[in-house]
Amino acid sequence: MTTYTTTAAPAVDVIPASEADAATKPLWRVGARAGIIAAVAVSVVAAAALAAGVPLEVEGEAIPIVAFVQMTLIGTAVGVLLAKALQRWSARPSQAFVAVTVVLTALSTVPDFTTADISTASRLTLALTHLVAAAVVIPAIARRLGER
Repeated sequence: MTTYTTTAAPAVDVIPASEADAATKPLWRVGARAGIIAAVAVSVVAAAALAAGVPLEVEGEAIPIVAFVQMTLIGTAVGVLLAKALQRWSARPSQAFVAVTVVLTALSTVPDFTTADISTASRLTLALTHLVAAAVVIPAIARRLGER
């Protein structure tokens, strides 16, 4: 009778370094970084729209570029607080965060389409800024939350 012996290879960490690093960074830091990136992206969208002649006005009052930055950072801060709460009280914080924030993003575009005296190009640009910010912030925070 022949006896075979096998040795098990040591476990290899299959999580890419960038994801492993993201999982150990504080949630506020991940949110701050995503918020800054999103604010820059939203500002670029708004500036490009203005350059293309899209009037970014609501009821005759111009929306300054800095307002896009401010609102993006405020929205991100609210997202981080929501993520912290879900991390504490949800069995699947990442999944819950994505579900809640996708709904909130959709709701945030409602005023863009219901406000009177605004051009179609302005409506679409304003809605696009919400979607751009969400596309940057939601995945970054969800990736940090992971699943327990």
